[in-house]
Amino acid sequence: MKVSEKKSRLRELSEEFERLERKLKLGGGAEKIEKIHKQGKLTARERINLLFDADAYQQEIGLLVAYDEYKGQTPAAAVVTSIGKIHGRECVVVANDATIKAGAWYPETIKKILRAQEIAMRNRVPIIYLVDSAGVNLPYQGGVFPGQYGAARIFYYNSLMRRYLKVPQIAAVMGMCVAGGAYLPALSDVILMVEGTSFMGLGGANLVKGATGQTIDNESLGGALTHNAISGVAHYRTKDEKECIEKIRDLVSELPKKEETRVSITEAQKPKNKAEKLYEILPEDHRAPSDVREVLSSILDAGELDEFQADYAKEMICGTARIGGILTGIIANHRGMVQQKGKPPKFGGIVYTESAEKTAYFIENCNRHGTPLLFVQDVSGFMVGAEAEHSGIIRAGAHFVEAMATAIVPKLVLTLNHASGAGYYAMAGQGFDPDFIFSLPTGRMGVMEGDSAAVAIFGTQIEKLKKEGKEPDDALKAEMQKVRDTYEKELDAKHAAARGLVDAIVTPENLRNALILALETCLNTSTPHLGAFVLPENLS
Repeated sequence: MKVSEKKSRLRELSEEFERLERKLKLGGGAEKIEKIHKQGKLTARERINLLFDADAYQQEIGLLVAYDEYKGQTPAAAVVTSIGKIHGRECVVVANDATIKAGAWYPETIKKILRAQEIAMRNRVPIIYLVDSAGVNLPYQGGVFPGQYGAARIFYYNSLMRRYLKVPQIAAVMGMCVAGGAYLPALSDVILMVEGTSFMGLGGANLVKGATGQTIDNESLGGALTHNAISGVAHYRTKDEKECIEKIRDLVSELPKKEETRVSITEAQKPKNKAEKLYEILPEDHRAPSDVREVLSSILDAGELDEFQADYAKEMICGTARIGGILTGIIANHRGMVQQKGKPPKFGGIVYTESAEKTAYFIENCNRHGTPLLFVQDVSGFMVGAEAEHSGIIRAGAHFVEAMATAIVPKLVLTLNHASGAGYYAMAGQGFDPDFIFSLPTGRMGVMEGDSAAVAIFGTQIEKLKKEGKEPDDALKAEMQKVRDTYEKELDAKHAAARGLVDAIVTPENLRNALILALETCLNTSTPHLGAFVLPENLS
């Protein structure tokens, strides 16, 4: 292959991600899918595709969670969590993947369900549970059953949504639903069941026989007819899964209209750059500078950004723009040298005292006006050194962090390349509960780069050797390389996605659609919140 034909770094990483995505979306594999079909059932993703509007973009959340654990046998942690539209209404869906260990719950399954519930809670969007699970995966019960964020947290969120937040919850039992897992539909507003394939009960027929000596089959014990005609636990009985899904769509169409947003929305315009342009813009070497304004021109309507304080602290770009017609505050790291008149240049991707104060002020303005925020991360951290410290960077950084942390408007994050150091925190890192976190395949999340870590860890030894006129031996070099390799692996966007540190990796072709759907989801409510929880209406 000629040098000119060499694929860009972003292209290679995107294609690598897409191959992994296709593999993970097969769940337990072709044989397990065929087995599900023979039972007269659909797979989790087939159910979701029928449920969501056919012509609308949908975004899976947490696809890569646990993909590199359990010897690769638990893709997506055996549960599909996704956001899409039903009759034009944004909804969250949680669907157990019965092709993987009969949809049993792993520790990461709980993490994904809780994340989906939090999205529904904070944005007041309907959440739909497509239940098909054998319950807790017993060998891993220690990570599923107990604890503040164990399975009980799911039922806690169920209860809060039902009693206080008035978030619609619809549950369809489309397979097994046993033991404590039965409380998930029971704590929902509506329960649907499918004839012949649904079972819901605190114990199955085998457990009942062992515990009580009573002999009964599952259908008589907790099937669709039983819970609709005898126990009264369920509310609707459908003849098959397609009828069940259509009934869910009808129920969503009957819900009260979503709250009308105060955010300015106009007719959407196409971006200035085509999505594919991103493959050319981002550098081959992640340490090299790039033009973030060109990146924004592939995302923003008409590529237009009304920049705030454009001539001041240019290492941080702030301004308002529209994404799919929705007015959004943009905060982006400029990755390139910033020339200053009569002063030394500033390093791009670094937060200085002036840029911290500028950004804090801009965030506070957006928060006052109710404007959603998009943080475009390519940050290596805050500036260090005598000049930075003497300029009060600690105070300015704290102002930046506080403004971001206490803003009650929707916050979205997109990682382009670096998400490092305290700069990652200030740019709405996960610890500050942004509403959605996306990353391009090129995203790198960590305290620092591997080279810097190797110097930090082995610097004292190297300096001592230099004073003695010696060079590092092969053993020390090997240890340093081991640190670099570990960091390189853990900086990879897939590593972050596998641990739920980002909601989704998105390729250039899907990036704008993902941001628009996320913004539309956030605009279902103007009720102030921090994290998943509601705040007083009179919060100022």
